[in-house]
Amino acid sequence: MNYLTRNIRKDRKFQKTRKMNTLLRRIIYQSTLRIKGNPGKPDDFSDYIYAKSYKKLKKSADRSIRNFILIVIGIFAASFGFKGFLLTNHFIDGGVTGISLLITAISSIPLSILIVCINLPFILLGYKIMGKHFAIKTSLAITGLALCLAIVDFPNVTNDNILVAIFGGFFLGAGIGLTVRGGAVIDGTEILAIYLSRKFGTTIGDIIISVNVVIFLVAAYLLGVENALYSMVTYFVASKTLDFIIEGIEEYTGVTIVAVESEKIRQMIIYKLGRGVTIYKGKRGYGRQHDTRDVEIIYTVITRLELNKLKSEIEKIEPSAFVVMNSVKDTKGGMMKKRPLKH
Repeated sequence: MNYLTRNIRKDRKFQKTRKMNTLLRRIIYQSTLRIKGNPGKPDDFSDYIYAKSYKKLKKSADRSIRNFILIVIGIFAASFGFKGFLLTNHFIDGGVTGISLLITAISSIPLSILIVCINLPFILLGYKIMGKHFAIKTSLAITGLALCLAIVDFPNVTNDNILVAIFGGFFLGAGIGLTVRGGAVIDGTEILAIYLSRKFGTTIGDIIISVNVVIFLVAAYLLGVENALYSMVTYFVASKTLDFIIEGIEEYTGVTIVAVESEKIRQMIIYKLGRGVTIYKGKRGYGRQHDTRDVEIIYTVITRLELNKLKSEIEKIEPSAFVVMNSVKDTKGGMMKKRPLKH
């Protein structure tokens, strides 16, 4: 009797495992293996192909979870900077957040509403130049920030002007930086700067500075010179924290890639990111066996908002690829402003 019971339990466990495996294979087939125009059948693919696709799916899921966590932490950090320091002391920041804080300081309109309304045109612009995926993530991030500002209560930490300017800027910059690391933005100023730089050929840095000069001049008139000066300190701290959080990335980043699958990476950069590439001919100099095979070295220049996407795509194609990134002060010509991005 015990022998029969054990066999029944084993058979049930086998059937359950088989059912789960079938469900998993169906998910993998629908999400990664099915190709438009030539879908094929689930049985047409080998176990090796399913295992390889499962690994890619798992990496994609892990990356999405990591990005979600970064965005959520960024939202709470920015909200704490707003409500714990800046709002009660009428200090502002640059960009869209600065405009929202300025209007809130001189009116009774809640910051949560202004954050959404003022960012809305930049979300639509982001959809045009960065793609649907980026626009959706940014919309969710800004909506999450608005909800956090409206629902979550944060204590007013201090009324000391210097501490407010420094730590308010720190938490706000950290929040924006973490959100960028997650592949979204909660301040649409950089989207506008990228668009205008492509249209008029000016640098992103010059556009951001110009926008912020206007904001702080208006703040000096409406809030007083002292508050405007403290707000400039807030902006400086926030911008430096932002650069630190995203590892010192400037407006543009030059990326050098040495990989076996160089052709696939080249096509990905051109067709998925909409960027130009330069190919160098080189030789390998690594290894105890004195391996000196010829290799193609890829060089491209991207904006810091695209860096997360580039890393993800390279990891899908060749996780062991050697990638070197360096700051680029400015660019001119090429494909930097000619092609729209596909995020």
